[in-house]
Amino acid sequence: MTNDHLISTLNDLIQISIDGEKGFRACAEDAQERYIPYKETFLQRATACGQAALDLQALVHRLGGEPASHSTLGGALHRQWVNVKSAITGRDDESILDECERGEDAAVNAYRKALSEELPTDIRLIIERQYQGVLANHDKVRSLRNELRARKAA
Repeated sequence: MTNDHLISTLNDLIQISIDGEKGFRACAEDAQERYIPYKETFLQRATACGQAALDLQALVHRLGGEPASHSTLGGALHRQWVNVKSAITGRDDESILDECERGEDAAVNAYRKALSEELPTDIRLIIERQYQGVLANHDKVRSLRNELRARKAA
């Protein structure tokens, strides 16, 4: 893998991490549920995504590149769609969790794509660690959503 390709791959992950941070912060702002501390969970996940972006930005600097500092166009469009949809249909915790899971699906796919590349061992270890965090985020969001659905059905 060339240095430029490696920097591009890392910048893609930086952008998806920034998307995650912004998405989880937006979910925290919109969360209404009082039975489970959704807001706290979302804020913790946002902080983890932000730290992932910072770690990746440091790697890009180390490689002599210019790190990405903004989210993806797709992430920005997704957040705008969620805002429009919620203005029309209302915002409940189940729909918030659905949208968070959709965002985490994109992150899982981005990390899988990066891990399919030939990466230097030290960078692969960092990306694999972050990937495990992304999977944990995804599983946590899915678990919260399923708990909420079960409570509603009861």
